[in-house]
Amino acid sequence: MTKSAPLPILSFSADGLSGRKPTRFKFLPTAAERAAMAAQMGLIALNDLKCHGEITPFGHHDFHLTAEFNAKIIQPCSITLAPVPATVSDSIDRRFIRDFKEPEEEEAEMMDETAEPMPKLIDIVAIVMESLTLAMPLYPRAPNAELGEAVFAAPSVAPLMDADLKPFASLAALAIKMKTDENPNG
Repeated sequence: MTKSAPLPILSFSADGLSGRKPTRFKFLPTAAERAAMAAQMGLIALNDLKCHGEITPFGHHDFHLTAEFNAKIIQPCSITLAPVPATVSDSIDRRFIRDFKEPEEEEAEMMDETAEPMPKLIDIVAIVMESLTLAMPLYPRAPNAELGEAVFAAPSVAPLMDADLKPFASLAALAIKMKTDENPNG
């Protein structure tokens, strides 16, 4: 059994960040690190990943992370499992608040969806993997991949087909038939 490479590490201690100037970073994982990330995210391959950004102080104790990433991925087709290549580009925008308070009411409206509690360690790799996963095509399809129609029924029972689930389609056909019966000349 081959042991895969560990996930890459790129993190910043919240207590160690400058309170006056931005902390800039570049994340360019090696081929082995990308393979470990691909395995973790359920990808066939993560052929390329480039991310750059900065963590900027705001207020007295809070930080704002902004970044851009570009990736070339290969996902399994959601129908055939055939490889489906894609290029994904997106931005990351997170605010880490030291005195973050969760809304108390169940239906409380979140004022800023980029705000979250300040972690002890700002894990760039985890943030990039989460953002990449959210930006990937949800149901990738290989060319010419068709879902088809699944037919299940107990023995000696007529299966329920897609057409049976469209009751108004038969009404439309009936309306057309009635019109042609009333007016046989068209």
